[in-house]
Order: sequence, then structure tokens, then C-alpha cells
Amino acid sequence: MCASVFAGAVFYVLFSLVYDSPKERQLTTEKEELMLQYDLLDKRLDQMSVILSDLENRDDNIYRTVFEAEPIPKNIRKSGIGGVNRYKNLDKFKGEADIVISTSKKLDQLAKQLYIQSKSFDEIFEVAKQKEKMFASIPAIQPVSNKDLTRMASGFGMRIDPHYKTPAFHAGMDFTALTGTPIYATGDGNVQRADRTSKGYGNHVRIDHGYGYVTLYAHMSKMIVKPGQEVTRGEIIGYVGNTGKSRGPHLHYEVRKNDKPINPVNFYFNDLTPEEYDLMIQLSSQENQSFD
Repeated sequence: MCASVFAGAVFYVLFSLVYDSPKERQLTTEKEELMLQYDLLDKRLDQMSVILSDLENRDDNIYRTVFEAEPIPKNIRKSGIGGVNRYKNLDKFKGEADIVISTSKKLDQLAKQLYIQSKSFDEIFEVAKQKEKMFASIPAIQPVSNKDLTRMASGFGMRIDPHYKTPAFHAGMDFTALTGTPIYATGDGNVQRADRTSKGYGNHVRIDHGYGYVTLYAHMSKMIVKPGQEVTRGEIIGYVGNTGKSRGPHLHYEVRKNDKPINPVNFYFNDLTPEEYDLMIQLSSQENQSFD
């Protein structure tokens, strides 16, 4: 009798060691499903981090640049979460502790970055309310309407000079349109120059918008403003032409801040949809030949 009981006990122990019970199989399945959900959550967090990074980049390099606010230092945006052994209570998850702690850290980091970004937008909003005149003055539209463009010939940066066929810095953007196409002031300001005395620009207009901003419109067929004249955003200041150092009818347009050329593509936020803006960035970044 004892031998039978002993043999049964040994058999039960061996069976338990080799085969999982129904409860254990259920727990294993639940664990696998839980790990899959953690993995999906981790990927979604990564996607949200990419979107937030894009917002931070626009905030620092466009919105804060426009309103002359200092960018938020990266060490503040990316600083860690304080607290001594903040995640110690998560060690109880044993084998899954690493992934639980990792996910918690990502969530905390994302929450902190979102908080900083929210405060940044609040600050920019207050600055914007205080600088209505500045906002009206800063270049914010295309100088040639989209409906009038035949194409955008060249963007800001290193391009091939059409005359010498060598790489050269192109300080603005070229908008190809028919001769006589209207050219618009891109912000309120005072006409600084309206002449053809600068080498290469032909008939050109320069508008001083204040706050360190000056825009330049070159190769015009005709100028209809005079030095000292006040202009408003959207007002016609001249017409597309082919004067000066030009290889075809187009407008060469520049934005300068404190006498240094900056990429005009960052200043079309008033009249372009997000899709049109993305397309503009793609076209302007192509390494092609400029028209002047």
C-alpha cells in the first residue's frame, strides 16, 4: 500500500515537472498576450516621441525665431525625471520588471516634454499678443501667388550658378512666373530701395519691416513703389520680369535678418496649407540650377 502511495506521489511530481497544469498554461498565455501589448505600447510611445520632437524643432527654429524668443535648451527639454530610485516599487514584477520600468520611464519623459512644450506655446501666445505690429510686419506670405507660378525654380543654399556652371550660394528663392505677374509685399514695412543700381538684381525693391527684417525682390519688369513709401502685406509692389543677371522671367526673393540672409521657406505660414508647405520644403531643398 505504502509503495503504491509513494509511486503515485513520485509520478505526480514528475508529471508536474514535465507538464504544465491548465492554470499554468492559462497564465503563460496571459503573460504572452501582456508582453505583446507592452511591445505595441512601446512602439506607440516611440511614434509619439517622434511627433513631439518635430513640434519641439518647429517651436525652436520657426515659432521662437519669428517672435525673437530664445530656443529652449536641449538639456532642459531632455532632462531626466528627479527622485531617488523612483522606480523601485516596480521591481516586484520580477522577470518583467525591466520592460515595466523602461515603459514607465518613457511615459514620464514624454509627459515632462509635453509639459515643457505646452508652457512654451503659452509663452509664444503671450508674446504674439504683445507683438501684433511685429506679427504684421514679419514676412509671412509668398511674394508670388501659387496660382500664378509656372514652377519654383530654385531654393535657398548651394546651387549651380547658371552663368558660370559652378556651385555658388543662393541667398534666396526663385519663383518662376510669366512677365507681368504681380509681386506682393510679404509684410508691412517701409520701402528702403526701389532701383536698379545693385549689380545683378536689375529692377529690385527692398522693404524694411523693422525688427531687423528686410526683404528683397529682384529682376522686376516694373516697380510701382518708391523709397520711403509705406506698404502693407499683400500690396502689389511690382511685376515679375527678367532684368539684371537673370536667365528667364522669375522673381528672386530674399529674407534678411540683421543683414544676414535666412531661408525664406520658414516664412510662408500665413497662406499655405500644411500639404502645400511640405511640398514647398521638398521643392526648395532640391539641388538644382538657380535662375540668377
